[in-house]
Amino acid sequence: MSNTITRVSASNSFSWTTVTRFEKNVATQESVWVKRTILITALLFFAFFLLLPLVAVFVEALRKGVAVYWQALSDPDALSALTLTLLAALISVPLNLVFGVAAAWAIAKFEFRGKHLLTTLIDLPFSVSPVVVGLMYVLVFGVNGWFGGWLVEHDIKIIFAVPGIVLATIFVTFPFVARELIPLMQAQGKEEEEAAVVLGARGWQTFWYVTLPNIKWGLLYGVILCNARAMGEFGAVSVVSGHIRGMTNTMPLHVEILYNEYNFAAAFAVASLLALLALVTLGIKTWVEYRAELAHGTH
Repeated sequence: MSNTITRVSASNSFSWTTVTRFEKNVATQESVWVKRTILITALLFFAFFLLLPLVAVFVEALRKGVAVYWQALSDPDALSALTLTLLAALISVPLNLVFGVAAAWAIAKFEFRGKHLLTTLIDLPFSVSPVVVGLMYVLVFGVNGWFGGWLVEHDIKIIFAVPGIVLATIFVTFPFVARELIPLMQAQGKEEEEAAVVLGARGWQTFWYVTLPNIKWGLLYGVILCNARAMGEFGAVSVVSGHIRGMTNTMPLHVEILYNEYNFAAAFAVASLLALLALVTLGIKTWVEYRAELAHGTH
C-alpha cells in the first residue's frame, strides 16, 4: 500500500514538474528581440505619457525660483484650497470605509434579495460622469431643486458650500473600498466566521478578531485609493462648488483658476503639491503591497 502511494506521489510529482517546465518553456519561447521590443515600448510609453509630464510640472513650478514657488503655496487662497481638499478627504474616506466594509461583508457573507443589484450599484460612480454627478446634486439640493425651498427656509446651504463638495466627493469615491474588499472576502469564504460563531463569539468579536486580520491589507489598500481619488476629484466638485475663491475651491479647482488667469507659476506650484501628495500616496500603496506580500509569504 505504501509503495503504491509512493509511486503515485512520485508520478504526480513528475507530472507536475513536467507541466511546470513546459509552461515555463512556453512562456519564454519568444525571441530576445521580441522581449526587448515589448520592454522598450512599455518604457517609452511610461516615460512619454507619465514620467515626462510629471517632471514638467515640477520644472515649471520651480522655473521662477523657490521664493515664487513658496509664495504661491503660502497664498491664503492656496492654503484655503489645501484645507478644503484635506477636509473633504478626511470626511469622505472614513464614511466610505464604513460603507465599504458593510457592503463587502453583506455581499460576501450573506445571501439576500437584491444582492446583485447592490453589487451593480456600487459600480455606478465608475459609469457616471463626475460632471453628471454634480448636476444631480444641483437638481436635488440646488435653490430650484427638489429640496431647494425647504433648505432655503431652514437656512441650510449645500450647493456652493462645503457640504455639497463633501457629498460629491463621497459619491465618486465610495466604490474603492468596497470593490477592493468584496473579491477578497468572497475568496476567504465563511468557514472561519462560522467557526467563531459556533465557539460563542458575537458579531463584533467575529469581525474584530477573525475577519479584520484577514482583510486589513486589502482594506488599507482601498482606503489609499479612495483618499487619492478624493483629493484629486475635479468634475463633480467643480459643478457643486461655485468656484468661490477662498471658500469652496479645492486644490484642483484652484489650479484651474490660476491657469485661466495666466498665473502659470502659481498654477504649477499648486499642481506640484498635488503631484507630491499623489507620489506619497503611491509610496504608501507600494509599502502596503510589500507588507501584504510578506504577510502572505509568512502564512
